[in-house]
Amino acid sequence: MSRMEGNHKLPAKVFHWGFILLYVYGIFKQIDDISELENSRLLIFEVFFAILFLIIVMMRYFYMQQFETFLGAHEPVPLVHKYIAKIIHKSMYFCLALLPVTGLLIAAMFTQGITDGPIQDSILDLHGFSADLSYILIAIHIGAALYSRIKGEGVWSSMVPLWNEEIPSTNTKIIKLITLENEYFNRVENFISSLKK
Repeated sequence: MSRMEGNHKLPAKVFHWGFILLYVYGIFKQIDDISELENSRLLIFEVFFAILFLIIVMMRYFYMQQFETFLGAHEPVPLVHKYIAKIIHKSMYFCLALLPVTGLLIAAMFTQGITDGPIQDSILDLHGFSADLSYILIAIHIGAALYSRIKGEGVWSSMVPLWNEEIPSTNTKIIKLITLENEYFNRVENFISSLKK
């Protein structure tokens, strides 16, 4: 286990919170039917938005790679917990990159006159799946952030500008939950270590 004290710097916070605004905008402005792309201005806007979205996702991914997942943690974080968090984060980035990539493929095929059929339908399905999965992963991410805040780990305060007078929880039920959680992660880690021997 390792401690990750510190705070995210301003560029990390701008990438994090600015991207959320872009993502929410993307959700609300999404088109309901592929036939709407017959409007050339809308098509150009959708292509521009998808390219911008993809560029920002990639910039954010590569910029955030330099930081530990649990930056700000006051207490050591079990290795298995770190791996789970990294899997969730990388899965989110994958879904968020897949959204504009599939959107661009849909637009490219539409401009070639392919509005339906097995290939276009598969890309549309993949686009919808990546959107749905991104909702689930983001909900898990938000839930984990709130849970971390309740525990008072310090991770919340490293990124969130509100409700950040964070100290480790003194609530006996929360302390018991933290103890059980750490025991579980340590058992999993020991089990994995025993398999490697």
